[in-house]
Amino acid sequence: MNLSSLWIGLLAGVFGGLVGLGGGIVAVPLMSAFLKLSQHKAVATSLVMVVFTGLVGALTYATHGTVDWLAALLIFPSAMLTANWGARFANRLPEWKLKRVFGWYLVVVALSLILKPYIPHVEEPLQGWLRIIPLIFTGAVAGFASGLLGVGGGTITVPIMVLLVGLEQHTAQGTSLLAMIPSALVGSYTHYRHGNLAQEYVPGLVVGILAGASAGGLIANQLPEFWLRLTFSVVLIWTALRYVGARSKTTPEAV
Repeated sequence: MNLSSLWIGLLAGVFGGLVGLGGGIVAVPLMSAFLKLSQHKAVATSLVMVVFTGLVGALTYATHGTVDWLAALLIFPSAMLTANWGARFANRLPEWKLKRVFGWYLVVVALSLILKPYIPHVEEPLQGWLRIIPLIFTGAVAGFASGLLGVGGGTITVPIMVLLVGLEQHTAQGTSLLAMIPSALVGSYTHYRHGNLAQEYVPGLVVGILAGASAGGLIANQLPEFWLRLTFSVVLIWTALRYVGARSKTTPEAV
């Protein structure tokens, strides 16, 4: 087992557990920086880790009765379909463009963390078959983001499930964790077929993130949530700035 990947998984798990996110947004930059993986390989390898994060997280939420199984089942098909598209599209992009997209996604995640307490719980959510529409839509968008960027997509699915479907925040989070498993499986397999999966780092990442997520969840209960979210948002924006400025090596520094 590679020790560097173990520490990366541990850090990703701790930070993810602290603020209630999957580890992809932390693991991808760390794998690029310390394991020297290309952006494509970091994305592919992160998705395998997301599968296990979703499994353990969804099981934890399910034991507390905070998973909407029907909503997750409605998300599955569109998420699996678009995860394949996202992974294929990622492999068509040059690395600098993929880094830019990832950087802007980090900005969105940072803003969502800051605004999380202000997401209202709707008084009259959509009823009956109308609930199907936002669930299919959120699956499609989150699945594409998962395959493209190596993330779970909870930043996309949770607000939509709270605002339009009317799920309680914890139930939306538990459902999101369950829903990300099939799309991460499809995305990681698609990347694997393109030769981007760094298999030698997977065991360490998986062990690390599972241990780290448990530790992060325990630590989170002892620390003020506001400062956790604010600190993590600042770190994400700082990381994003390094990505959004990525450019082709053949592009002149000045035009």
